Amino acid sequence: MKGILGTKIGMTQIWKGDKAIPVTVVLAGPCPVVQRKTAITDGYDAVQVGFSPKVEKRINKPLMGHLKKAGVSGVRYLREFRNFKVEGDSINVDIFSEGEIIDATGTSKGRGHQGVMRRWNFKGGPASHGAKKWHRRPGSIGQRKTPGRVYKGKRMSGHWGVDRVTIQNLEVIEVRASENLILIKGAIPGMTGGLVVLRQAVKGKGAK
Repeated sequence: MKGILGTKIGMTQIWKGDKAIPVTVVLAGPCPVVQRKTAITDGYDAVQVGFSPKVEKRINKPLMGHLKKAGVSGVRYLREFRNFKVEGDSINVDIFSEGEIIDATGTSKGRGHQGVMRRWNFKGGPASHGAKKWHRRPGSIGQRKTPGRVYKGKRMSGHWGVDRVTIQNLEVIEVRASENLILIKGAIPGMTGGLVVLRQAVKGKGAK
């Protein structure tokens, strides 16, 4: 299950023949190998890699000691990829190739506190026929005496966004190894500059 860490640069489009293809540009790697975990020592096989779009100067002492032990410095993010055999001390974007199918994971944009119409696409109340101050309300949220409470998980207003989101089966349009860039067809979660985890697809024709 190969993968790499990167940061979202933004979206653009490139031409393939007579078609314009929307792509997301991701600056991926190089990701130094910080720790190798094995079934004997840790109970499972995995590789822990680090990434930072720029050298981090302010890191806490536990992380500093962990990185010093591996001979790595200036890393901001740490992630694990299970059952990934890594040759060498770093992972580069050339582990993926054009036409490969991957999954992209990121943190969705924060939208703050939102009502039910924007957060859950509720219809809202009637706009006329005597309706007064009820246009964007959710309506009934429970029953009467039985059960006398609101069920857990009820869709209501609240904080929207800042969730871990994975988009599956995205096609790699182009890999620019010299620039550590990978161009992915379509949109991926997160804001510009946010962390993106690219993995080998777990479903569909890209899975193995």
